[in-house]
Amino acid sequence: MASEAHRQQGSCPTIPSESCGKSPEKKGSAADSRPGTAMSGEMDKPLISRRLVDSDGSLAEVPKEAPKVGILGSGDFARSLATRLVGSGFSVVVGSRNPKRTAGLFPSLAQVTFQEEAVSSPEVIFVAVFREHYSSLCSLADQLAGKILVDVSNPTEKEHLQHRQSNAEYLASLFPACTVVKAFNVISAWALQAGPRDGNRQVLICSDQPEAKRTISEMARAMGFTPLDMGSLASAREVEAIPLRLLPSWKVPTLLALGLFVCFYTYNFIRDVLQPYIRKDENKFYKMPLSVVNTTLPCVAYVLLSLVYLPGMLAAALQLRRGTKYQRFPDWLDHWLQHRKQIGLLSFFFAMLHALYSFCLPLRRSHRYDLVNLAVKQVLANKSRLWVEEEVWRMEIYLSLGVLALGMLSLLAVTSLPSIANSLNWKEFSFVQSTLGFVALMLSTMHTLTYGWTRAFEENHYKFYLPPTFTLTLLLPCVIILAKGLFLLPCLSRRLTKIRRGWEKDGAVKFMLPGDHTQGEKTSHV
Repeated sequence: MASEAHRQQGSCPTIPSESCGKSPEKKGSAADSRPGTAMSGEMDKPLISRRLVDSDGSLAEVPKEAPKVGILGSGDFARSLATRLVGSGFSVVVGSRNPKRTAGLFPSLAQVTFQEEAVSSPEVIFVAVFREHYSSLCSLADQLAGKILVDVSNPTEKEHLQHRQSNAEYLASLFPACTVVKAFNVISAWALQAGPRDGNRQVLICSDQPEAKRTISEMARAMGFTPLDMGSLASAREVEAIPLRLLPSWKVPTLLALGLFVCFYTYNFIRDVLQPYIRKDENKFYKMPLSVVNTTLPCVAYVLLSLVYLPGMLAAALQLRRGTKYQRFPDWLDHWLQHRKQIGLLSFFFAMLHALYSFCLPLRRSHRYDLVNLAVKQVLANKSRLWVEEEVWRMEIYLSLGVLALGMLSLLAVTSLPSIANSLNWKEFSFVQSTLGFVALMLSTMHTLTYGWTRAFEENHYKFYLPPTFTLTLLLPCVIILAKGLFLLPCLSRRLTKIRRGWEKDGAVKFMLPGDHTQGEKTSHV
């Protein structure tokens, strides 16, 4: 493949038998079916709205002053792209091997014709076909010379590992007389249809020609998207790898949450199910699907919320110890700080599940039996009224604090959304995520304490000599709350503020905070 890039400019390079040597009629594009074969499955159904694609099958006339853009391919992405371009004021010409069959799938204002005619007049051509079908376009090499080819394709994970060249670089090697731009591959067909308000706004663009990048960037802005320059065409391989990643920033937090869930579930299973079965011969295995899960969910949510604020405490302690902010944190701490948003959202997810599971507890058949058995025992004991004032107050406070904590977590989760976060200035965002987040941690701690009450000091709650689960979850948050209190002390708070504003313990960069009239501070000589 590398040698093909050095063929004579303006002519189609010599490639294996399935490439330039064959005419397009024998090798269809990824978006087109074979001439004698009807399109099947979902390809018969356009993604775009029927009111947008209603067409009489004729080649509609478009305003001559509208910028003309060509599209090679008639698949789902090509249809959505044509719809978006037409809606943005562009004149669209679609090249297909069978225009009569595919014309009805495109907007009526889009001109559907043969590939040779589609590439004759537009200066910008979108190549909406798969990599293996690039060679079917070689007969158009003379007509495409000097034009901008926009590669919108994405490889499969297997193809990405198999080929050293990106799809865009391979296309550039086949058409050396053209300028190839990699763009729109991270935008889904749905985002093109619905517009940037309901989908990803960023269009990653890379090419070796700045003028071509500028042209495609202007087109992206006209379509309502935000262009992002990714550099030369050598970056295309990295750009093509982006759609192959499945939530890369969520992998570690998700594994952490699942690990915590398994550990706490196992611990609760031993205490609430296995211990009664071994010691008292009581069958409590019915608790596994709901009760044990509901006991586990708040533990995971509480610990995850603590892990959101623990790295900040560690970073502050490290800066105080070093006396500067100009030294990098260890890699593990740096990655931890970067994953706080995902950890916090997972904490909210588990807390919400805990609330839903708690609403389901009274619906269980076992709960109804317990109520009947309790009533029978009360009758047999000749007790006319069962009322424990302390338990009543405890449950009222416990539930109220739980609702407040969940409400605060909901606020944190909502402000984590990009659309909401972008509407807040830094002070507002910091107040919600830091101050109110710490309030949520405090409320969760008080919720846990009122739940446990005096159980931590009662011997019958230590099953198999294992302490109640809530005592384990309290350890980390209490350490964080204590550390936060220490950092609020004036002696540490002022020093930490000075460090974060550039002051260094042993360096020349020293200055006074506003209102600090102490003498002897040196100023920077830089």
